[in-house]
Amino acid sequence: MTWGLTDVTVRFGVTNALVDTTLTVEPGQVIGIVGGDGAGKTTLLRALVGEVVPRSGSVHAPAPHRIGYLPASSGSWAELSVRENLEFVGRSFGLSTSQVAARADELLARAGLDSARDRLARQLSGGMRRKLGFCMATVAEPDLLVLDEPSTGVDPVSRVELWRLVSLAAAGGAGVVMSTTYLDEAERCGHLMVLDEGHVLLSAPPEEALASLVGTVVTTTDPVHPERAWRRGRTHHEWWPPGERPVGSTITPDLEDVVIAASLARRAGVAA
Repeated sequence: MTWGLTDVTVRFGVTNALVDTTLTVEPGQVIGIVGGDGAGKTTLLRALVGEVVPRSGSVHAPAPHRIGYLPASSGSWAELSVRENLEFVGRSFGLSTSQVAARADELLARAGLDSARDRLARQLSGGMRRKLGFCMATVAEPDLLVLDEPSTGVDPVSRVELWRLVSLAAAGGAGVVMSTTYLDEAERCGHLMVLDEGHVLLSAPPEEALASLVGTVVTTTDPVHPERAWRRGRTHHEWWPPGERPVGSTITPDLEDVVIAASLARRAGVAA
């Protein structure tokens, strides 16, 4: 069974938050949704879990009790303990007391939270609380796992641990859709979707995304077109569209270059 969106458009007032967006999620697949603020990442995830009703198009998702969702907020209740948070969610999904206990033991051990099971959620560090939110989203072993920037603001060690939990969930058969602001995480996904102002710029496996650059990227200390340049270390990278002769040293673009160049190309009306 596959899940996803077909030609979905979501509008808030006069603003199109998503435009004709199609996404297919296979069991065991990890899809990364990338884009800047206002790109439509959260709207896409909320449409997938049924929190947003599309203006047009269709959503194909499991029944609500087969979806695990970690919102951009912490995803837990501050005045409940780690154990109580898991028990509440597990029971809400219809698990028995013994099933919740067994699943909690398994997840807390994986997440390194076993020693914190009686600590209030508000007493946890940011990384620990995000891992708790992940455990809550996966306690019922969902068919579809939707994660809104699960590692944003989390320390590097917890980021690694969170990614390990994501990989284990996918290995267990869940289809995973996660938004992220970290392109190194995005490159680990089996498939990428890059959004810009609700429009899909790219939708491909990472290696195909890297090969999809339209135009040329150069490195330079003195950009000819500052509006098409971005700082990388002590120099700048600058995008040149097809048909223009680049000034600077041509480079092999990485994913950051490809994502920025795709956004600039859309704004310039350059077709992929």
